[in-house]
Amino acid sequence: MRDASEPDDRFVGLFEVAEMAGVGRTVVANWRRRDQRFPAPVVNLRSGPVFRTGPIRRYLKRRNTPMAHVISTINLKGGVGKTTTTAGLAEFLSGEFGKRVLVIDLDPQTNLTTVLIGEKKWEDLNDDGYTLATLFRDALLPEGESPSFDLEKTLQRNVSSVDAVSKVDLLPSSLDLIDVQDRLASMPSGRYYSNNPTELLRRAVRKIIDNYDYVLVDCPPNLGIVTLNGLRISHGYIIPTIPDVLSTYGIPQIQRRVRDFADSLGETINEIGIIVTKYKANSTVHRNTVRELEDDEKLPVVLSTFIPEKNDIAGSADFVGRATLRQKYGYQGGFDAFHAMTEEFIELVEESA
Repeated sequence: MRDASEPDDRFVGLFEVAEMAGVGRTVVANWRRRDQRFPAPVVNLRSGPVFRTGPIRRYLKRRNTPMAHVISTINLKGGVGKTTTTAGLAEFLSGEFGKRVLVIDLDPQTNLTTVLIGEKKWEDLNDDGYTLATLFRDALLPEGESPSFDLEKTLQRNVSSVDAVSKVDLLPSSLDLIDVQDRLASMPSGRYYSNNPTELLRRAVRKIIDNYDYVLVDCPPNLGIVTLNGLRISHGYIIPTIPDVLSTYGIPQIQRRVRDFADSLGETINEIGIIVTKYKANSTVHRNTVRELEDDEKLPVVLSTFIPEKNDIAGSADFVGRATLRQKYGYQGGFDAFHAMTEEFIELVEESA
């Protein structure tokens, strides 16, 4: 940010506004388009709008929350369709609803990463250290050693094997996160708690977050330090689950932990909803469990669209080139289910905001 002693009646363009904010011009353009508080220009020239410095400086001081909708995906049980749900949301948000999406894969299993870029590409990135494991590993370096995390090289742009999807970027995961997470819990706090282990992701991505309409954070199936990093930047969370006892048992625990964490920050992390996955309409267990979830007023709302158990949806985890999302998710109801679920997801997220 520029020196506050500069006069408030100076005129600036978008480039100078971006410099004042320490962000890119694309971020400023997003603010103008989506934030009604953004100051009106004094005049619109052929080269672009012109603003007075004073209103811009006051806007930047007042504005302290990102414009992107940041939503975490979490369930304490593995194998519930969390990866498929997150990948589907990202691809449909982009391919069907024209949103620009960032996917942050915090799950050490790396399934979401390989769904979006393939195993070979992931192996190359992992060998070169261009994954989120490097970000968290840097926090454990002895004082004086230089960090090696490179956001620009780690960020994978325009991922997905579907031709119709062109606006999804990815911060990939790594198996190394398993070891790193255990060590983060004992890292030194640093002077004035500057090394707070739940702030690592937030500090790393804050300059790019407003390049996107939606940020989807795929959390590990636990409530450890890495998951808390994802929740720290999130405005809300969803819980994908198979409608059975074992898959839904931990939902109240997730609610309590997220609520306690948010309270400790003095902030709110909204319960967006429960997404039913791998649904079998002919299963009595599934039908009864859904009814119990819907009737329990203490639980988050259950999205009305269920993701059915189908071979096409299961096969969507393979990194195979396809032209359209309908080809990937299937002509027998899979595409329609994801489309309806994504539309409902957008409505719930925007309502919570």
